[in-house]
Amino acid sequence: MATKIRLARGGSKKRPFYSIVAADTRMPRDGRFLEKLGSYNPLLPKDSEDRVKMNVERVQHWLDQGAKPTDRIARFLEAAGLREKATRANLKKAEPGKKAKERAAEKAAKAEAAAAE
Repeated sequence: MATKIRLARGGSKKRPFYSIVAADTRMPRDGRFLEKLGSYNPLLPKDSEDRVKMNVERVQHWLDQGAKPTDRIARFLEAAGLREKATRANLKKAEPGKKAKERAAEKAAKAEAAAAE
């Protein structure tokens, strides 16, 4: 059975609260899980101790059993010191496209030519 350590959403509309659970990958996000391992409350300030609570021993047990953490859980584990910090792909979403780069180069060339005159 493939298991994951992931978040299960709770809370009401616009007031999210998440449980950190070990679950079978085939189960729905908020559905059946094997064990509750902690909680995450994103509404609390980032420096609050109650923002992320984990039973570290049980999380380590599930990792030893082969459970794969999701990206968000992996970040929590890195902050807790249970995993080494992974290098992540630096997506170039903010970089302009090819045509926009060409227009910017043309504009810079025109400005340079105007300054030279």
